[in-house]
Amino acid sequence: MRRRVLQATIAAVTVAVVLLGFPLAFLGAQLVRENVLLQGVESRADALARSVDFRLEQGIDLTDRMMEPYTQGGLDAQVTVVTEEGETFTAGPAPSDRTESVSVASDEGAVVTLTVSWWQLFFESARVIALVVVAAVVAFAAGIAMAIWQANRLAAPLVYLAASAEQLGSGQVRPSLQPSGVEEIDLVAAELARSADRMAGRLAAERQFASDASHQLRTPLTALSMRLEEIQHASSDPDVREEARISLEQVERLVGVVDDLLTRSRRAQGGTTEAVRLVDVVHQQEEEWGPPFAAAGRTLRIAVDPTLQVLATPGGLAQVLATLIENSLHHGGGTTTVRTRTGQARTVVVEVADEGPGVPDELVGRIFERGSSSAQSTGLGLALARDLAAADGGRLELAQRRPAVFALFLSGVPAAMRPDVVLPRGAAVSPWGPRG
Repeated sequence: MRRRVLQATIAAVTVAVVLLGFPLAFLGAQLVRENVLLQGVESRADALARSVDFRLEQGIDLTDRMMEPYTQGGLDAQVTVVTEEGETFTAGPAPSDRTESVSVASDEGAVVTLTVSWWQLFFESARVIALVVVAAVVAFAAGIAMAIWQANRLAAPLVYLAASAEQLGSGQVRPSLQPSGVEEIDLVAAELARSADRMAGRLAAERQFASDASHQLRTPLTALSMRLEEIQHASSDPDVREEARISLEQVERLVGVVDDLLTRSRRAQGGTTEAVRLVDVVHQQEEEWGPPFAAAGRTLRIAVDPTLQVLATPGGLAQVLATLIENSLHHGGGTTTVRTRTGQARTVVVEVADEGPGVPDELVGRIFERGSSSAQSTGLGLALARDLAAADGGRLELAQRRPAVFALFLSGVPAAMRPDVVLPRGAAVSPWGPRG
């Protein structure tokens, strides 16, 4: 598309320059020659004729010197005056080669002739043509620059749309696209965003169903395994014990099949993310890290909206939050707060903040690099947490340096895309608008 826009714009500019530039150059040269140059010479001839009449009326003798001022004035000319008595007066150099002449008869019968070189007229006309050519080149360059700018303006949003569609197809969370200013492209981007939401809800529901089905199968299979183990150990009959052993192996094989089917289902759906109630994961971390904070004389405070749902891997999300809370316990101070807020494009932000001294200046730029640590630690925790967040289509950032605030950005699940809804009901859209 970018190449076609460039070709179309350059072709249009070329046609405009050819159709307008060439006639303009020709007409401009003719205008300069006829109306400007030759009229200027004719005006000098008229002025000299009046001067000759005045001298003849006053009885002042004519001389070659009195005509020298009329030899200059834009174009150098040779001036010749022939009186009624046949006297001839000449001033200025005689032009060589081709010439152009203008003759005027005075009231006293004298004939005034100004002769100019044809090459002077040609060079003056050529200057006009050169100016038109330069203007055409500038217009052509401006057209190319405008074509490149317009092509980039149209092509860049389409490239981002293609990347968004590719990520959507791979099961990742869609990126947030800024409006391009082109109505048609923005409509496509909006529709792609709505499709992404529908697919995310459907995938979340399917993963939730697979998880529930796996759980429902594991529970009776686990109970059956325990019962067979009891029979195997309690029975004294060798045949019964052998049958129990064989049955137990079959049950274990069935559990493996269930786990394998669940893993394949998640891989086929493009990832392991599912709709997760954020408050459940956060409260799990509160139960785990509450006692260590209390032992350190500090407080772990939770301020999470219980209605928020995010698309994430439950284990990965729990690991990221555990890393941030542990980091706050070891390197922060005061009360550690885990809070949530909503951002643009249904983004959910989980912030872990404390009241400590913050992140040292020398670590700000490489806080998420492996091996970066301000204390006796491996420096791998934050790097792994950032990788886990990126794997679910989110991102982990240092939102504030002092006191330290880490922000985890996740894709929120809209209210219409709850895990119990496979595909939301869409509104009927008609290309002809509403009908009465």
